[in-house]
Amino acid sequence: MSCSLSLLLRAVPASGRRLPARGTLVVAVLLVLVVALPLRAAAAASPGSSDIDVAVRRDGEAIVVDVNLAVRASPREVWDVLTDYDHMARFVSTLTKSRIVGHADGRLMVAQTSRFRVGLVAINFDSVREVELIPPREIRSRVVEGDMKASAFTTHLVPEADATRIINHARYIPDRWIPPVIGLALLKTETRMQFSDLRAEILRRKARE
Repeated sequence: MSCSLSLLLRAVPASGRRLPARGTLVVAVLLVLVVALPLRAAAAASPGSSDIDVAVRRDGEAIVVDVNLAVRASPREVWDVLTDYDHMARFVSTLTKSRIVGHADGRLMVAQTSRFRVGLVAINFDSVREVELIPPREIRSRVVEGDMKASAFTTHLVPEADATRIINHARYIPDRWIPPVIGLALLKTETRMQFSDLRAEILRRKARE
């Protein structure tokens, strides 16, 4: 779920990297964001995702993302979808590939390829994540390969009467510059859409069963 965030963090070159016409590239990316953001925001504001609470903020060099939403399903039903890494690309729109590539010390190694679209621009991102599972209530994950200085997030599942609350906390330290306002707004939009995909799959499986 965090992969879409990683994509935007690497979309703009690091400030210390020397590239031809760097200033032109930054301006071009900003213009694309300005055009695409209203469209992405409109999609994320659909009835299926408007109640998903997403907060994005900076904390020094880090970016902190908090997500809170309820799903009318049991913790086990939610758990089965959030940990279905081998099939996740089928129901999360930002993923093109996802599979478990190994186990180490009771943890999973998950390789994923994401595609992040901003207007007509598509950016692919490959990552390997180390995932620690504490069923059926907690998922801890960190990126061990990728274009970030650090990345870690924790997902808690909390039973609530006939529903389960998903509480996700993520902290990223990018090695890329991102626009301070538009960039964070787009991160918020993409995160809401990602969790909307997950909830839709949970409810789809519940209805089928």
